[in-house]
Amino acid sequence: MKTTLLILPISAALLLGACKSNQSDLNGETAIVKNDATMTDTAKKFEYISEQFSDLRILRYEIPGFDLLSLQQKELLYYLSEAALCGRDIIWDQNYKFNLTIRKTIDAIIENYKGDVNSDDYKKFIVYAKRVWFSRGIHHHYGSEKFFPECSQEFFSQLIASTDISKLPMKAGENIKVFSERILPLIYDPKIAPKKVSLDASKDLLTSSAVNFYEGVNQKEAIDFYEKMSDKTSKTPVMHGLNSKLIKENGVIIEKVWKVGGMYTQAIEKIVYWLEKSITVAENAEQKDALVKLVVFYKSGSLKDFDDYNIAWVKDSKSAIDVVNGFIEVYEDPLGKKGTFESVVSIKDFEASKRIATIGDNAQWFEDNSTLFPEHKKKNVKGISAKVINAVMESGASSPSTPIGINLPNNEWIRETHGSKSVNLGNIVEAYDKAAGGSVVNEFYYTDAIKKNVLAYAGLADKLHTDMHEVIGHASGQIEPGIGQPHETLKNYASSLEEGRADLVALYYLMDKKLVELGVMPSLDYGKASYDEYITKGLMVQLSRLKLGDDIEEAHMRNRQMVAGWAFEKGKKENVIEKKVENGKTFFVINDYLKLRVLFGELLKEIQRIKSQGDYKAGKNLVENYGVKVDPVIHKEVLERYKKLSMAPYQGFIQPKLIPVMKDGKITDVKVEYPKSFTDQMMEYGKTYSYLPVIN
Repeated sequence: MKTTLLILPISAALLLGACKSNQSDLNGETAIVKNDATMTDTAKKFEYISEQFSDLRILRYEIPGFDLLSLQQKELLYYLSEAALCGRDIIWDQNYKFNLTIRKTIDAIIENYKGDVNSDDYKKFIVYAKRVWFSRGIHHHYGSEKFFPECSQEFFSQLIASTDISKLPMKAGENIKVFSERILPLIYDPKIAPKKVSLDASKDLLTSSAVNFYEGVNQKEAIDFYEKMSDKTSKTPVMHGLNSKLIKENGVIIEKVWKVGGMYTQAIEKIVYWLEKSITVAENAEQKDALVKLVVFYKSGSLKDFDDYNIAWVKDSKSAIDVVNGFIEVYEDPLGKKGTFESVVSIKDFEASKRIATIGDNAQWFEDNSTLFPEHKKKNVKGISAKVINAVMESGASSPSTPIGINLPNNEWIRETHGSKSVNLGNIVEAYDKAAGGSVVNEFYYTDAIKKNVLAYAGLADKLHTDMHEVIGHASGQIEPGIGQPHETLKNYASSLEEGRADLVALYYLMDKKLVELGVMPSLDYGKASYDEYITKGLMVQLSRLKLGDDIEEAHMRNRQMVAGWAFEKGKKENVIEKKVENGKTFFVINDYLKLRVLFGELLKEIQRIKSQGDYKAGKNLVENYGVKVDPVIHKEVLERYKKLSMAPYQGFIQPKLIPVMKDGKITDVKVEYPKSFTDQMMEYGKTYSYLPVIN
């Protein structure tokens, strides 16, 4: 089904502060994330860390080699970056119906504030503002729960009252008092929209979720609506519902399609404007064809047109510049149908791409030698285009929190028939590594020997895990005839199962000598380090992201605990993974890496069977039994141990700024600036790229 954007790195750059890899042990691996020949003295002194607040740390990334590009390439990157930013408002509205109202209120307050910026209350307000900007709304970007200002409601009310009313998103005829009484409960009342995405199977997933994909429609109605559209006999099915809001009007359920002339038209028209300019400077015919088809999709809203675009996009494998732009991932929809807007503009790192391309070139070998049932293996793995890229601009669901790996398109039949593109975001990984520290390793790993191995080998192991997760993980396996798309058969469990499946492919082969033979991994010690990290973080460290007592709902976290927890339980008889408690601290220690590999292979075969046969019941049982519930004793311990590290468990990025140099109405060059202030960038974006009207 859909492939994922890895919301966070699996290991050394896990956004949990894991160690920076030991450069002396990577030998030539530096080229994986940057080409030192293109790095200037200024770039080597690049400041990666901007600031830290709440549970967040703000970083910056650089674009190596940008100055070496041709004017045509720079101009193309500028146009694509503008198209990315023009869609920014869309995800705010997708995340919650009143997010834009709240954001524009916050921006107006900050712009007009004349009081003491050093007062405790105002500092607390600013932290809340930054959290809202980071999460693209009032719900946590990862945990999905609503968060609240630490300043009082009375102080917030005073801020609104002292703001120029012409700057506030007020209804016609509304005064400040009425406006405050309307908006403040949206911010402060814990009973209003408490959860952005609820995956609690005991509740109606739609009525208990605040996302703005459904209105007046319950879970059963939505499922029935799309079930009627489904054609399981079609060999080229579209992903019904991907680019629309489902709403009930006058008792009738209809789709409001996101397109020019439809919902979100104000922003989409701007996206199209910049995409059409990018077509004029496309690198080649294949890239131009893909961009033309993307414009056609935005104008028509037809998912058949979107599939045509994706096919053309996959065929464009030679361009140095690439872009993801559209309604892509479905994690924010509890039913796994609606795609959030996102865009990633990038440049290929040709030198670094050699490693990931080697894996892609051997995709058929990996498929043939996997543990899958023979009928679930692809006989002819189609066109996997694998490369390392350097991000230039990210927007929507990819910013400020960003993926480190992308595998697209998500439509299963396109992947099977035409292939896919898999990428590793090299400069993003580089920024994470540069900003990371080693305290998590020292705290949560059992022996000095394990810590030493993780420090020495995790850097390359992480990159290989991401490469294989995206290149051979998401691209592997096939669905049995007549079963239908996984997002239809496995429903709300599809994302967790797909991520688990891709992780397991990577894990299984990280302990295979084939990687050593291919020259992409020096020894199996790297695989062992990856196993140590995966088990420790899947069973313990990632719990630092949850509030005590919460279940796991985010798809990637469910996936990791499911895989690690299943392997721990199934390996108990032979003590494959041992739980040790010393001095009040819990550790999970791998006693037999090869037996653990066998367990990973068994689980991979079962999850692929679930996907191939559309076995909803088995998929539900696997996720619910191993991926959702948290041991409260271990959770409490993890929170206490992690708190002492004084680290932020989540990180995101300030985006570079592309500035065209103009002469006689033409672009003569494009310069890159690296802003340092997250607040300044968010305020600038709010003024420059605010195209959607506030719907109160």
